[in-house]
Amino acid sequence: MKQKVVVTRRIPQKALDILEKHAEVYVWDSEEQPIPRHILLQEVEDAAGIFSILTERIDTEVFEQAPMLKVVSNMAVGVDNIDLAEATRRGIPVGHTPGILTETTADLTFALLMATARRLVDAVQFIKDGKWKSWSPMLLTGQEIYGATIGIIGMGRIGEAVAKRAAGFDMNILYHNRSRRPDVEKQLNAQYRPLEELLRESDFVVLLTPSTPETYRMMGEEQFNLMQPNAIFINTSRGKNVDETALYNALKEGKIWAAGLDVFDKEPIDPDHPLLSLPNVVALPHIASASIATRTKMAVLAAENLVAGIMGEKLKHTANPEVYFAT
Repeated sequence: MKQKVVVTRRIPQKALDILEKHAEVYVWDSEEQPIPRHILLQEVEDAAGIFSILTERIDTEVFEQAPMLKVVSNMAVGVDNIDLAEATRRGIPVGHTPGILTETTADLTFALLMATARRLVDAVQFIKDGKWKSWSPMLLTGQEIYGATIGIIGMGRIGEAVAKRAAGFDMNILYHNRSRRPDVEKQLNAQYRPLEELLRESDFVVLLTPSTPETYRMMGEEQFNLMQPNAIFINTSRGKNVDETALYNALKEGKIWAAGLDVFDKEPIDPDHPLLSLPNVVALPHIASASIATRTKMAVLAAENLVAGIMGEKLKHTANPEVYFAT
């Protein structure tokens, strides 16, 4: 008899086929709406595995409701929606999907930087509103990208990929990271800076850190006050890494020039959120990895992690590898 797995959202058929070969699969068959909490709790009662995405909170309540649970597989790099400590305490490996979305996320990060700097969203709306009457010397002017200074906070895989794109624009590359990256410094002529210096020197500040207790609201009033008035802030990491009230005030008061945001403290962001009222904000609905190929690869890897877990095998990518060494 096949073991049961719970899939909390509609996923690509290629990934579903992998699961159905090895398990009895329950799917919350919606592409847009998260699985209701009470249904999730009900369905995990006899489940050996959970295939989750960032909208699901997999916490103590879920673990207690799922006595047969062997594995949780998250279709994401980050696992901040999962109580990792509780999973580890219970001997449950948590899968994730690193590496796959690096280039796609870097593409979107740089696209967001360009759209914000060159006011592309404003320009599209300008035409649609019938406001374009003639060419004008300073019409919809933005900030220069080529040759500007980019400061990357978090020089991991995605940070390095963004730096490579910046090198193509002959940008001066600064970075801040928990540890120095001599390889990146050599290959891309990147220069390490303490955070305060990076903020002062950069025309573009790109936040690419994971969501941890140490990075929670690491960008706040003090940090935005250090930035140049013509600087642009880009966030494709996690919304909780930014104090959104401080960011709103910095934008509103002209302390920084603009912001490009793909992530928010609360998602989906409320349409009446103050940040969305500002003309110098370009906001996207958390689509950094949203290419068809990348999302399909993520789903397939998450499915493979889940199958390995229910079969008692080691996951390809485990967010809490210490679970394998627990005594």
